[in-house]
Amino acid sequence: MNDFILYGDICHSPQPDRIRVEDNSYLIVENGTCKGVFRQIPESYEGLRVLDFRGSLILPGMTDLHLHAPQYTFRGLGMDMELLDWLNTYTFPEEAKYRDLEYAKAAYAIFTEGMQKSFTTRACVFATVHAPATELLMDMLEKSGLITLVGKVNMDRNCPDYLVEKSADASLRDTEDWILRTRERYSRTKPILTPRFIPTCSDELMHGLRKLLLRFDLPVQSHLSENYGEISWVRELCPEAEFYGDAYDRFGLFGGDHRCVMAHCVHSSEPEMARMKKNGVWIAHSPESNMNLSSGVAPVSMFLERGLKVGLATDVAAGSHVSMLRAMMHAIQVSKLRWRLLDRSVKPLTVDQAFYMATAGGGSFFGKVGCFEPGYEFDAIVLDDGKLERPQEISVRDRLERAIYLADESCIAAKFVAGSRIL
Repeated sequence: MNDFILYGDICHSPQPDRIRVEDNSYLIVENGTCKGVFRQIPESYEGLRVLDFRGSLILPGMTDLHLHAPQYTFRGLGMDMELLDWLNTYTFPEEAKYRDLEYAKAAYAIFTEGMQKSFTTRACVFATVHAPATELLMDMLEKSGLITLVGKVNMDRNCPDYLVEKSADASLRDTEDWILRTRERYSRTKPILTPRFIPTCSDELMHGLRKLLLRFDLPVQSHLSENYGEISWVRELCPEAEFYGDAYDRFGLFGGDHRCVMAHCVHSSEPEMARMKKNGVWIAHSPESNMNLSSGVAPVSMFLERGLKVGLATDVAAGSHVSMLRAMMHAIQVSKLRWRLLDRSVKPLTVDQAFYMATAGGGSFFGKVGCFEPGYEFDAIVLDDGKLERPQEISVRDRLERAIYLADESCIAAKFVAGSRIL
């Protein structure tokens, strides 16, 4: 039964600039969907069971819009490198190991357990080029109770011989077969097209992925304008493109008629931002990753002010963790440094904006997700912030801000995804 009531101190963000706080209130869930927040239980719902979390924070589930499952087990390595060197030194050699299903099974079990115990309820996940290992990951994530979009990565050029796919045709055949095997197999885990990024995907491969998109009506995930070296490389490979994002758009893989999420967008130009807004592309802001690989700091408050779609991401393993609370904290902190040291015209992020991006902002990629307004799917984290000891009485709003900076996974009292309790 997915009909019940939660009682506690409820915080959510229907709008980007304000956290709505409803303390000592009742959140009604019917058929896995939010019916609203009330000070008293409406008469029509008095028969539902009440889960009493008084004194705890009830927060929307959090969406991680971008992370790499095969990189989870080498977090914290190579953090003194920039992107392209880091990929060649650590990422590509590790991802090649996933041709061995026993290795993939062991590594993905560690990743899945970490995700299940985290603040994340939904995620967009990169796997590797190996379809069998990607299916294994999808099997595990389905059993975890999380809702995920998982991508078999496409790369047919400009990567090591031990990892590159034999040809565009081979990549497309493997991808098509993988889609056919997985698109109806699961209820919570679905495929997403995943060209790694423009430098590793030939024109033939990108045209073929567009055909698969149209045939199967799939979303797309990739990387965009993360690093100066990467942007220069794309300019060399695609001299006809107006900007990096235009290179994707020329192949029909940049939103418009499909959901599309692009990670980073640290150095997006004015025309690129305009195209993202026009095409409805989501931005996966990855603050710790961009620090660790010396990529820079995206002007996130500018994105929000201009009405672009923005969520947060941990981007493991360039990010060292899967905590969406820490992602919020890092997003706020780096925005302050950007404002102080680089550009005073782009305001620092507020706690309210960071919380919105982690919940409703990223959740919107999955539909009506990440908020407790009526009609939203019920994803939630119950946070026992009483574990963060203090002598003074503070407001619910201040407790939430404190938790963003101080709480860890041991504070999770319960976790719900689409109305089902998984922790």
